[in-house]
Amino acid sequence: MVEKQDAGTDQSSCHDAARTADEGVSADRVSESAQKVPATPAQHRPKWIRRLAVGVLGALVLAAIWKFGVPWIELTLNTVSTDDAYVNGHVTFVAARVRGQINRVFVDDNNRVHKGDVLAQLDKEPYEDEVAVKRAAVDTAKADLEAAIAAVGGVEAQARSQYWQLENAIEDVDNRVALLSARVAALDKNKATLKFAQLEFDRAKQLQPSGTITQEGYDRRQAALSVAQADVTQAMADVHQSRVSLGLVAQPENGNLGEVPADIDQTFSSVREAQAALIQTAAQLGVSHSYEQLPKAMLKQFETLNGGDVDRTLAGHTDNAPAVKEAEAKFETAERDLIQAELNLRYCDVVAEIDGVVTRRNVNPGNNVLVGQSLMAIRSLSEIWVDANFKETQLRDLRIGQAVDLYVDMYGNRHVFKGRVSGFTMGTGSTLALLPPENATGNFIKVVQRLPVRIDLEDYDPDKNTLFNGTSVVPYVYVNKPASGPDAGKFLQAYRPSSPTVGPSARSVGPDK
Repeated sequence: MVEKQDAGTDQSSCHDAARTADEGVSADRVSESAQKVPATPAQHRPKWIRRLAVGVLGALVLAAIWKFGVPWIELTLNTVSTDDAYVNGHVTFVAARVRGQINRVFVDDNNRVHKGDVLAQLDKEPYEDEVAVKRAAVDTAKADLEAAIAAVGGVEAQARSQYWQLENAIEDVDNRVALLSARVAALDKNKATLKFAQLEFDRAKQLQPSGTITQEGYDRRQAALSVAQADVTQAMADVHQSRVSLGLVAQPENGNLGEVPADIDQTFSSVREAQAALIQTAAQLGVSHSYEQLPKAMLKQFETLNGGDVDRTLAGHTDNAPAVKEAEAKFETAERDLIQAELNLRYCDVVAEIDGVVTRRNVNPGNNVLVGQSLMAIRSLSEIWVDANFKETQLRDLRIGQAVDLYVDMYGNRHVFKGRVSGFTMGTGSTLALLPPENATGNFIKVVQRLPVRIDLEDYDPDKNTLFNGTSVVPYVYVNKPASGPDAGKFLQAYRPSSPTVGPSARSVGPDK
C-alpha cells in the first residue's frame, strides 16, 4: 500500500511540473507578442503630466523661495537677532507704613488696580485717638504762645519805662552837677560880699572912736557883716549838700568845691541802677547788653535803630523774645506731631502707587503687620520693556535709537511688536553676578559674553496685546536703518538731571496759623 501511495504521489508531481512548464511557455509568448504591439497615444499621456507637475512644483518652489527666502535673507543681512531675550517691567512692592492689624483686604492676585486705589486697610481707632491727643496738644501750645506774647508785651512796656528812667537818671545827675556849680558860684559871691562887709565893718570900727561915723552907721555895718557871714555859711552848707548828693566828699582835699569827675553821669549809683534794670528787662526781650557798656552809649544804641523810634525798636524785639521763641518752638513741635499723627492715620489706607496688576498677595484680615512689611506686589502694565542679551560679537553695529521688531513666543507671527534700542547695561551678565568669575586664577577658558540691551516698546497697548514679564522674545534690530530719537547713534545716554535740587524748606509757624 505504501508503495502504491508513493507511486501515485510521484505521478501527480510529474503532472504538476508539466503543467507549470506549459504555463511558462505560454507567458513568454504573450510577453513577446506584447512587445511586438506598437504603443498607443494614451500610453504617452502620463509622461506629459509628470513633466507638467514637475514644472509647476519647481515654479512653486521658486515662488516660495522668492516670497520667504529672499525676505529671510534680507532680514538676516540687515538685522542682528538673539533668542536670549525676555519681557521685563517694573514691580512695586506694597508695604505697610505703620504698624497695626489688618481690617480689610480689597484686592486679590491678578486684580487690575489704578494708582490711588485702596488695597488694604488697617485698624484706624488707635491712630484716631492719637490724632485727637495731638490736636489738643496743639491747642494748648497755641494758648501758651498767646500768653507768652502777652507777657512779653508787658515786659516791653516795662523796658520802655526803664529806658525813660535811665534817661531821667542821667538828666538828674546832670542837674545836680549844674546845681553844684550854681551853689559854688553863689558861695563865691557870698564870700565876696562877706569880704566887703568885713572891710566896711573894720573901717567903721576905726572911725567910731573919733565920732566920724554914727552909731547907727556902725550898727548897720555890723549887721551887714553878720548877714554876709550867715550867707557864706548857708552857701557852704548848700555846696556840701550838693556834693554829698553826688556821692562826693563834702570838702575836697584840694579845696575846689566845684570839681566833679567827668563821667559822674555814667557812674552814678542811680544811673547804674536804672541801667541794670533796663539790661535785665531787655534780656527778657532777647536783647543782650554788657554791664560794662556806658549808659549813654546804651541809649545811643537804641536811638540809632529805626530812626530813633524807641517804641518801634522795642516792639521789634518782641517777636525775638526768648519766652516767645520757646512758646513758638513748642507750638511748632505740637503742630508737627499732629501732622505726623494725621499722616499715620492716612497711612492706615494702603494704596496703590502705580497702575498695574496685583501679584504675590500675602496678607489677610486679622494679620498684624509691621512697618516695612511686604503685603503684595504690583506689576506695571505700561512700564514694560525687553531685555535682550546679545553676544559681544553682535554689539559692533548696535546703537541707541535703532528700530527693532519683536516676536514674542506666545503670539508667534500673529503680531509683531515695535521697539527701539534705548540703552546698554554697563557690564556683562557675568560681571553683575553675585559671584563674578575670577579669570586670573586657574585655567582660563574663553567664553563669549553677553551684554543686556534694553529695548523700549513703541505704541504698546496692554489692553490689546498684553505682554507678561518673563516671556521669551526674539528681537530683530535693524542695524542698517538710521537711528532716531534721543541719543540716536550713541552707546551711552546723555546726562539728564531728573530730580530737583533738595534743600531745606522754610515753614512759618505763628499764633495765627
